[in-house]
Amino acid sequence: MNRAEQRDATRQRIVDAAVTAFAEQGFLASSTRDIAARAGVTQGLVTYHFDSKDALWRAAATQIFGQLVSTLPDRPRRASHEERRAAAREEIRAYVHFAAAHPEVFHFMVDAGRHDDDRMRWLVETCLEPRFSEIAAYGGIGSATSDRDLAPHAYYALLGAGSLIFAVAPECRELTGVDATAKTAVDRHADLVARLFVPD
Repeated sequence: MNRAEQRDATRQRIVDAAVTAFAEQGFLASSTRDIAARAGVTQGLVTYHFDSKDALWRAAATQIFGQLVSTLPDRPRRASHEERRAAAREEIRAYVHFAAAHPEVFHFMVDAGRHDDDRMRWLVETCLEPRFSEIAAYGGIGSATSDRDLAPHAYYALLGAGSLIFAVAPECRELTGVDATAKTAVDRHADLVARLFVPD
């Protein structure tokens, strides 16, 4: 591995550690010192790659939401009503599977979303607004509703329905005896959420 590859690998370890730290502890409670320890690097390497904790947070957000978008299927163009409904179901299933594999995305949104600050506004503009606009363009979700005024409610209901069980997987296991992260449970949950929002 040459020097540039080592530099990129170190930066990636730092961002990966930051995603986990910010998801687990939130922005305010996380420190670059803790993130450096998680990444197995020195504090100096964190400040070499990122000039502030905020810059590191933005890199972490860009990574986790970029991964989400890359897993979602392409939407059909000029599709029939039924094709749009089928595509909506597949997109919902893909989101649920991503949320199961990456529960940190839900924690990330909750932490950023409850603070009326520049980070929240950046996250909305950069990562969330494009997805919200696409969901609103469905006219609600699939054909669950044709009232665009309900799009905000459908959007947040979908995020919660698709993510919460995985974000609180230990609680789910204790309460219900179900391991929410097991493949059969994830598949079952993905199908349920898809049917809830785009009924047959």
